[in-house]
Amino acid sequence: MTALSARLRGILDRLPLAPGMRVLEVGCGPGALARAIAARIGDGHVLGIDRSARAIAQAVAGSAKEIAAGTVSYRHVAVEDFVMERGDAPFDLIVAVRVGALDGRHPEAGARAWSRLIAALAPKGRVFVDGVEATARPKP
Repeated sequence: MTALSARLRGILDRLPLAPGMRVLEVGCGPGALARAIAARIGDGHVLGIDRSARAIAQAVAGSAKEIAAGTVSYRHVAVEDFVMERGDAPFDLIVAVRVGALDGRHPEAGARAWSRLIAALAPKGRVFVDGVEATARPKP
């Protein structure tokens, strides 16, 4: 397993994680944070998504144990195109680190992304962007 950078470790430590949670990591890259979250939520599940096919391939390659255990899965999709698949349960927590559609760098993609994420969020679910809870969200 890849060690987390100090920045990702700090974000991980601030997340309100609990056993059994369903977590969506947006922009998962090679999967280091997804694996670390999975280790903290026990029998929960982390779905990592990324627009980069290469990143998803790296995440899958580095997560064989977690994928086999059913605690982590990955999908190749941009956040602004993300939709729940049949059988998916809503997410208790959505986490994104350095995702341009969510941090204001790409506002057009952001408007679409937020509506997709809100649709995937459980009623009491929470969203964290760059380690900070996103309490105010752009209107879709």
